Amino acid sequence: MKFISQLGIIPFDFSVLASNLKDYKSPRQKVLELEKQGTIIRLKRGMYVVSPSVSGKPLSEELIANHLYGPSYVSMETALRYYGLIPESVHAMVSMTLKLTKNYENNIGRFEYIHCPADYYSIGIRQVVEEDYAYLIASPEKALCDLIAYTPKLRLRFVKSMQTYLEEDIRFDMVEFYKMDPDIFEQCLAVSKKKTDIQNILKLLKK
Repeated sequence: MKFISQLGIIPFDFSVLASNLKDYKSPRQKVLELEKQGTIIRLKRGMYVVSPSVSGKPLSEELIANHLYGPSYVSMETALRYYGLIPESVHAMVSMTLKLTKNYENNIGRFEYIHCPADYYSIGIRQVVEEDYAYLIASPEKALCDLIAYTPKLRLRFVKSMQTYLEEDIRFDMVEFYKMDPDIFEQCLAVSKKKTDIQNILKLLKK
């Protein structure tokens, strides 16, 4: 089954497998066998990825997150950790999406998606291009805005409380914080539901 290893690490749906398994009496049964053998990994119903032991390449959780539910981009603690801005390891791959809020769990891990409106969604997204694939992730500024704007019950109404949150609660790299681009925060401020909080990021940044 040479075609499977050629699929690389990009997630694919059942139809890709079925079109290459036409010689089998039951392509669906063969797919179940491939999954059981560990040749492919099921991400959700009808979506799979080739096992690293077959492709010879490590999986990209960011790429999987983009494909699993989209349009979406990786953000919040996941993106901040990706950039090395917070020291804590993250328990889930968190993304923002234009679709409804949704969670998935599979053999790769937990994937969480948080809904946001289109005018806010489009701000501060980066495309990371690797050797043979690409994925979308928030810029550091947008990831921080997303974390503050979309963490339930988080209220940072004063500059001092914002500073405490960054320095003590999430242990943000404050040297890097003061190098951040205010323009992205200002764009988020214009359309965000937590205007006071994002205003306090800007005030702290300009101190």
